[in-house]
Amino acid sequence: MLLGPPGAGKGTQAERLRAEFDLVHLATGDLLRAAVAAGTDLGREAKRFMDAGELVPDAVVVGMIRERLSAGGSASFLLDGFPRSVPQADALDGMLAELGMPLDAVVSIAVSREELVRRLAGRWICRRCGRSFHEVFSPYGGEPCPSGDGTEPCDLYQREDDRPETVSNRLAVYEEQTAPLIDYYRARGLLREVDGERTPDEVHDGIVAHIPASPAG
Repeated sequence: MLLGPPGAGKGTQAERLRAEFDLVHLATGDLLRAAVAAGTDLGREAKRFMDAGELVPDAVVVGMIRERLSAGGSASFLLDGFPRSVPQADALDGMLAELGMPLDAVVSIAVSREELVRRLAGRWICRRCGRSFHEVFSPYGGEPCPSGDGTEPCDLYQREDDRPETVSNRLAVYEEQTAPLIDYYRARGLLREVDGERTPDEVHDGIVAHIPASPAG
């Protein structure tokens, strides 16, 4: 499991790990969208809450994770974006115990609040191709959008939760609801910590060192 605040780089690292180690990548947002699109029972239930503007209940999300893990394929998985609270972690632990698929490690990517604000407030995304750019780290150079006709530029927008006025609130919510998971998993002997302010390659290497089945051991 990857654990860390918004802007820590979990998504970037998760995608790299998924490809490198043939992991089932369990990102809850992706699971929800896929289940809704497929029209599964859980997808229809989730859609009912989403259409009403309500949070999808923990039991539904855990059910989707169970459904995905029970579908077969790779026996190894990577959780990204779930759990977000101690009650969710309790529900997840129970489900994984039933499946006989316990967590090997929880890697916490640590980044200072100042750095998180700098990262989040400068991020822009293309509406068409989905690529992410950053005012400081990876500015958009004006190249044509790969999802367009070859001449159109990217159509950039800033997500509501990436705007400077909302970043502080996002971090406050994380500190209140999700940060307690650090102590939760530390008490279970599962927590491993990685410095998220190093280069992406160094962060990756730090995570790989904590994957039991990895070449790094």
